[in-house]
Amino acid sequence: MRRTTLVGVTVAALLLAAAPASAASRPDPLPWLAHQLGRQTLPDRDGWAAEGPGTTGGSAATPERTSVVHSRAELVAALGGDNAGNATDATPKLIYVDGAVDGFEGPDGTTLSCADLADPAYRLDAYLAAYDPAVWGRVAPAGPLEEARVRSVANQTRRTQINVGPNTTIIGLRGARLTGLTLMIDRASNVIVRNLTFVDARDCFPAWSPTDGDAGNWNSQYDQISVRRSEHVWIDHNTFTDGDNPDSAQPSYFGRPYQVHDGSVDVTHTASLVTASWNRFVRRDKLMLIGSSNTVGPDVGRLKVTLHHNLFDGVLQRLPRARFGQVDVYNNHYRLGGDGFQYALGVGVQSAIHAESNFFTLDPTVDPADLLYDWGGTGLTERGSWVRQGTGPARPVDLLAAYNAAHDPDLAADAGWTPTLRRDPVLPAPLVPLVVNPLAGADRLPI
Repeated sequence: MRRTTLVGVTVAALLLAAAPASAASRPDPLPWLAHQLGRQTLPDRDGWAAEGPGTTGGSAATPERTSVVHSRAELVAALGGDNAGNATDATPKLIYVDGAVDGFEGPDGTTLSCADLADPAYRLDAYLAAYDPAVWGRVAPAGPLEEARVRSVANQTRRTQINVGPNTTIIGLRGARLTGLTLMIDRASNVIVRNLTFVDARDCFPAWSPTDGDAGNWNSQYDQISVRRSEHVWIDHNTFTDGDNPDSAQPSYFGRPYQVHDGSVDVTHTASLVTASWNRFVRRDKLMLIGSSNTVGPDVGRLKVTLHHNLFDGVLQRLPRARFGQVDVYNNHYRLGGDGFQYALGVGVQSAIHAESNFFTLDPTVDPADLLYDWGGTGLTERGSWVRQGTGPARPVDLLAAYNAAHDPDLAADAGWTPTLRRDPVLPAPLVPLVVNPLAGADRLPI
């Protein structure tokens, strides 16, 4: 008989959680259900990360590699002890985050500022004066001030980029927050990240790129989660936000917004077999970049990602933006509109997006024809979409037909593949908000 499930937790596990436990079976103060969820593996057929051997994370961790952490120093220690080398620690690790962990925590436990991380030769006012396009021209910054900025970035990277090794589960207890840091999953396959709120992974030293776009752009470096050169990664029931430091509150320099945030979950550099499920993305600009370059090369045949039952709430672009990979996007709820909104699904070079039964709640100013954007791709499969604009009724919409009617060249209607790794039947789009809104994001798991 098929087991009944509730947001990825079996009823059997819930009943087990209610059973009394002896002191001998409770070696630490964690609730019993936290043990169950911490050792949970990705269910069979649950997206691309379930292919082959699936994703088990740190479910096999011994008691010696099972930790509850409350600070940056404790998180680094639980991951292996040396942040510079933790990416190669393949011993199974199960890490519970309790409370707030701040990437800007200094060696003595105090919180560092951007000024504390800046190279002595770097000052933003001097940088702005030196590289003003009216003075410097439209060429890339070079010279002592740019070199000092690069050294400042290296200082911040050593502090706020937390390197994660293979065979790791990081799961938050209720209210857990990771602030001002990047979880870097690079050459570190079989990783699970669940039930965490990621807040304000800010870049203290954004780079001016004068040839990025027609007018140049400020670009930041740090994602909240970065998946590179890795396989079998499950990112589930997390919340991603900039907190009280949104990019919209930043000043403009050289006529362009001074952007201090990058992506929420970027999957790049030949990474593949990633499932992102039941996450909540709130009032952010760039969310998910799948593939970082248009260059045809090792990314071909990689970058296979599943996005299901996520809530995209007041976000602006890259939901996702895909290159090369077969990307399955189904049963997500998009609440979009307002100042700065750009697009939802970015169809990039050789991308193969399969978008099915997603629901779009739109500001009246957002045209459904603009939910897709052509970044050099040729087509996608899109079906079963529903849209509600403003206070109007929900209605089915052929987003691809709407896009093609308003834009040239047309995108083709077939991504060339059909997803097979789906755990449960696809919900009709009108039901998606009823399920996703209350259940997506951190602190929705019973932990």
